[in-house]
Amino acid sequence: MYTSETQVRVRYAETDQMNVVYHGNYAQYFEVGRVEAIRQLGLSYKDLEADGIIMPVIEWTAKFLRPAHYDDLLTVRTTLKEWPEGHRIVFQQEVYNEKGKLLTTGHVVLYFLEKDTMEKTAMPPEMEQRLKPYFT
Repeated sequence: MYTSETQVRVRYAETDQMNVVYHGNYAQYFEVGRVEAIRQLGLSYKDLEADGIIMPVIEWTAKFLRPAHYDDLLTVRTTLKEWPEGHRIVFQQEVYNEKGKLLTTGHVVLYFLEKDTMEKTAMPPEMEQRLKPYFT
């Protein structure tokens, strides 16, 4: 199992009239978590794309337990609980506030696709190599 954490500060523009983070912004928080999880492996989305692999989101879910507010420092925990199968990778994600309270949970499913053909492909070997130690 691979787990990564990164922090995001809530900006004013991300809140609604009730001073609560608008639910649609969690998709961006989850994306920051995924991008940083890959970066902490020593890779980047940019490099994967340059190598001809894209990772579109094909499913996204979230469950909102507690609100986040303007200027809160959020911790986004991103976890790969299972080894990616074939062309599919599933990230489990949780968002916590500064007090350690769980605010939101969810998961995101992405596919590995060849950039030029949009055909499904396997996880890039470099990514597989870097994830392997967390699953053995």
